[in-house]
Amino acid sequence: MIGNAGEEVLSFENLWMNYGAKQVLKGIDLSVSRGQIIGYIGPNGAGKSTTIKILLGLEEGYSGDVRIFGEKIGAGQIEYKRRIGYVPEIAELYDNLTAREYLTFIGELYGMAFGKTDEKARRLMEKFGLGDVYDSRISSFSKGMKQKVLIISSLLHNPDLLFLDEPLSGLDANSVMVFKEILALLSAEGKTIFYSSHIMDVVEKISNRIVLLKDGQIIADGSFDDLKEQNKEGSLEHIFNQLTGFDAYRGIAEDFVSIVKGA
Repeated sequence: MIGNAGEEVLSFENLWMNYGAKQVLKGIDLSVSRGQIIGYIGPNGAGKSTTIKILLGLEEGYSGDVRIFGEKIGAGQIEYKRRIGYVPEIAELYDNLTAREYLTFIGELYGMAFGKTDEKARRLMEKFGLGDVYDSRISSFSKGMKQKVLIISSLLHNPDLLFLDEPLSGLDANSVMVFKEILALLSAEGKTIFYSSHIMDVVEKISNRIVLLKDGQIIADGSFDDLKEQNKEGSLEHIFNQLTGFDAYRGIAEDFVSIVKGA
């Protein structure tokens, strides 16, 4: 069970992470409350995926205080992971399994009974328009179909905290609309969602708080309206470009098209 609204669900203080001589995270601080949808954005190499891997317990060697559900993680702790769902940016599914075999396997990893998992997974597949391929091998699925299976696998156990890294990859327009509504409903139910993506318009629409990371440091943290007021820009994409110092995109695009045309 998750606690009261406003309860701190995850936090990190003075979080540092190095890969050899390269500093990836540079003493960042963040506290996230129950029910928030955090849009966690930044350029490639900013440290987004590293942060998520640390919070998931997949990355060691960091320094700083990291807490999830009020408990400091580390030292082999795994119990908190039962309350977490995760959709990675790049995932390797067991393609030789059917969707039924894969999803019931995932459910049992979370301690769910086979029968309950099977029934729940089948119903979720049907809602995503995949009921007729529940017993088909995943190797026969399109990219979008595989992404739906990943999303279902992250939600099967009704997690309190959800980490999503480019979750819309491969989804058709209708499925994107459904998924965005799912996130809004989950947030209203008190679920906390950590959403990392490069698709700025989606982040702008679904997030009630946006955290912008650049060179391993948080350079902006607030609602979209807060960021817009502070930076006097119209869209999150424009704010992103302003804060990260990337204003050469038009010139690069013009040069690229010129080369394509053979100029």
